[in-house]
Amino acid sequence: MKKLRWQILVVVITLILVGVLLLSQQPNAGVQTIFTQPTSGGVYTEALIGSMSRFNPLLDRNNAADRDVNRLLFSGLIRFDSRGMPLPDLAEAWGTSQDGTIYNFSIRPNAVWHDGTGVTTDDVIFTIDLIKNDISFYPADVKSLWDEVEIKRLDEKTMQFRLPEPFVPFLDYLTFGVLPQHLLGAIPADQIANADFNLNPIGSGPYQFDHLLVEDGQITGVVLTAFDKYHGQQPYIPQMVFRYYPSSASALDAYRQGEVLGISQITSNVLDDALLEEKLSLYTSRRPELSLIFFNLDNGEVPFFQDFPIRQALLMGLNRQRMINDLLRGQAIPADGPILPSSWAYYDGIEHLDYDSDAAISALKKEGYVIPAEGGEVRAKEGQFLAFTLLHPDDALHTALAEYVQRDWAKLGVRVTLLALPYEQLIHENLDTRQYQAALVDLNLSYTPDPDPYPFWHQAEATGGQNYAQWDSRAASEYLERARITANLNERARLYRNFQVIFAQELPALPLYFPTYTFAVDAQVNGVQAAPLYDTSDRLNSISNWHLLTRRALEATATPETP
Repeated sequence: MKKLRWQILVVVITLILVGVLLLSQQPNAGVQTIFTQPTSGGVYTEALIGSMSRFNPLLDRNNAADRDVNRLLFSGLIRFDSRGMPLPDLAEAWGTSQDGTIYNFSIRPNAVWHDGTGVTTDDVIFTIDLIKNDISFYPADVKSLWDEVEIKRLDEKTMQFRLPEPFVPFLDYLTFGVLPQHLLGAIPADQIANADFNLNPIGSGPYQFDHLLVEDGQITGVVLTAFDKYHGQQPYIPQMVFRYYPSSASALDAYRQGEVLGISQITSNVLDDALLEEKLSLYTSRRPELSLIFFNLDNGEVPFFQDFPIRQALLMGLNRQRMINDLLRGQAIPADGPILPSSWAYYDGIEHLDYDSDAAISALKKEGYVIPAEGGEVRAKEGQFLAFTLLHPDDALHTALAEYVQRDWAKLGVRVTLLALPYEQLIHENLDTRQYQAALVDLNLSYTPDPDPYPFWHQAEATGGQNYAQWDSRAASEYLERARITANLNERARLYRNFQVIFAQELPALPLYFPTYTFAVDAQVNGVQAAPLYDTSDRLNSISNWHLLTRRALEATATPETP
């Protein structure tokens, strides 16, 4: 019996070895890898800086907190990615005539409102009519454009726009949040601002309104739930809760207390404290703004501004990085031109002029500007002193920036007198009328993913337009003209590249920096992206990828056959 047991054991071991050998010879044997992937679940709560006004995209231009919520509640015909490239939203597709004056759009057949009613071209036309109305918060130039566009309803899902002349940036004007005609059409336009709809909205976005959070009679937040019939990618997070706070500091306190998982904006005064939170991830994106110094190139009181070497020397004499570090806590990107970085039209081949006061002084001397022998600190040439007045907005940041500029240029022997003015006065009474010598201002480039620098730099805008510098470059203007009517993207990029080269060669204004925007989300939230912004609410563009939960899955990886 003992001998037989050993024989049986030998046979069993042999069979096992043979089996292992046979398995190793399988031609398609593979290895299974365990990985995680997003899954639905959880609740995300975010602190919004500001207060709620109305959930209506027609009325949210001046309220960032409303725009954040409306971004999730409403959809536009199209949307733009971080490079400024148009993507379909409610529109399934669109086409353009060869001459660039006709645009045909078709709406997705599965696009529906949160109440189940289908989205139609009537809703789009209804919304455009409201945009043109006096009640909307849209700027005058947007209303003027729509007054010139002929809109034709082809059927309930297709429509046509006819422009009086080719205008490729037209797509920028189609991102507006579409409103439901079947709910608002019977309300007189002048009563829509006070309609109940604004507190109980129906949209067509990835999330739908659930209820308001109210404490002591005050609205303190809003709860949204994922819309299961959304025409785009279904979000992983089924519920979004937004709570309102008066400042970034109070929002950060709320995060520390466990009340929220995210903060819509981290301002510079709480940046250091936010960085100390180990589980709080900060995301920084380029804002759609440009800070710069305009020169009045056609002002006889300051003829030296017409000389490029002088303008270039003034730029080299500015320590822009120090301004950014000291006054903006590093929250900005030095600017070399007027087009936003990361845009498809941005040309990164422009030479960056670093701070070099010695080179700036040498350039001024070469142009004949010297310190007078009789004494003084201001350079002069043939009796013309390098002295002028710099206008700037009368807020704390711009005042500090202007003082930095004044000190930097004083080191070159340039005397700058500062004059602080209310922003509206500076624009309307000085820039619009060209009654100024130099001005420190910000250009707000929000809502314009298509760069279209035409309004600020074309010759035709030098009188009565926004070409405040009165830059008179025929070559630059031709590139801007052609870029407005050229549909081919590669050709447009080439035209804008050439424009940027000329801008850098002539410097009609001095670009300072592009400010950045920082928001914060707890580390347990995945899928968050910090893409460049064309509006601060663009930080929520990737919301469908955000997720709190993951699940484990197996993935088979094939291995090659053994020869």
